[in-house]
Amino acid sequence: MNYSFEYIDIILLAMIAGFIFLRLRGILGKKTGHEDDMASSFAHDFDFKKTAIKKEIYEFDDDAKKEFLKGAKLAYETIITSFANGKISEIKSLLNKDVYNSFNEAIKERSTKQLKNETTFIGINSAEIKDHNQSNDLLEVSVNFISEIITCIKDKENKIVSGDPQKVKRVNDTWKFSRNIKSQNPNWQLIETKV
Repeated sequence: MNYSFEYIDIILLAMIAGFIFLRLRGILGKKTGHEDDMASSFAHDFDFKKTAIKKEIYEFDDDAKKEFLKGAKLAYETIITSFANGKISEIKSLLNKDVYNSFNEAIKERSTKQLKNETTFIGINSAEIKDHNQSNDLLEVSVNFISEIITCIKDKENKIVSGDPQKVKRVNDTWKFSRNIKSQNPNWQLIETKV
């Protein structure tokens, strides 16, 4: 009599196992023999030269250029006046590392020689985009600025070493700005200056 309960248990367990097998087959499917070996086919088929990789192109249209030039003019004036006043740390975020270090060294040298820079920024006559290009995620824009400033350098006795505090000087600069288009930071950085 004990044996009949064991047979019922075995039959019950077999039915549960069969049910689980059928459910798994319904969910996972069955092998048909037409499947490729993923490990071997992936290495052969995935060739970067043949695969079209979608590259994000930044739309630098007329509206974007106008908006950029507005900010570039403001940055130009701010950077020039901050450099003249020796307060370059206040605008560190607007400069890349090389430009910041170059400006900072010039300020230190001026301080060591006990020279004082007096600059009055009159205004920007023109600002034109010279060229722009995108390399991977970096967009670089060169701008030609024509501005007017009054500048002179004085020594510790307040004698003029260079420049003229009464004369408006016309300055022609070409500055290159850069921005990572995938960065959350909307600010551009000055990466190069040419006179």
